[in-house]
Amino acid sequence: MGSCRSRTSVLIAALLLPGLWAGAAAAACDPAVAELRGSGPAVRFSIELADDAGERARGLMFRESMAASAGMLFVYEHPQHAVFWMKNTLIPLDMIFADVTGRVTHVHSGAIPHDETPIDGGTGVQYVLEINGGLATALGIAPGHALRHPSIPQDGAAWRCDAQ
Repeated sequence: MGSCRSRTSVLIAALLLPGLWAGAAAAACDPAVAELRGSGPAVRFSIELADDAGERARGLMFRESMAASAGMLFVYEHPQHAVFWMKNTLIPLDMIFADVTGRVTHVHSGAIPHDETPIDGGTGVQYVLEINGGLATALGIAPGHALRHPSIPQDGAAWRCDAQ
């Protein structure tokens, strides 16, 4: 019971953090920010970029914590079958898989620290956003949402940098 209450408190606190909800003052397509939107308000995460093989291999391993409004965006050169695991990862994560246009195709919530069970994001994945475990559900992030970041080619982006 106490752990459920603690987790709920953490999620509520995360939702109230300034900067999580995207606002008009936010610069569109800042390389240090990933934004997501669906039918509700857009949300934004300050991100680290993992856009080469070494950065993608290390990911968020060995991190003891991560700010609620933070994440890591994995960028692949081409769409592929993406499979992740949690070996050497100390914090629970949600993984948001997106295609070449930035359209979310799959969300895996609550990846368990140290678990080596493969997490299959499916085929055609070019972007994966990792955020703190529980936030995807709390924020309603689901397949069909659009991811915005300057790494996504703008000529086919589901949510273009120049769009509100």
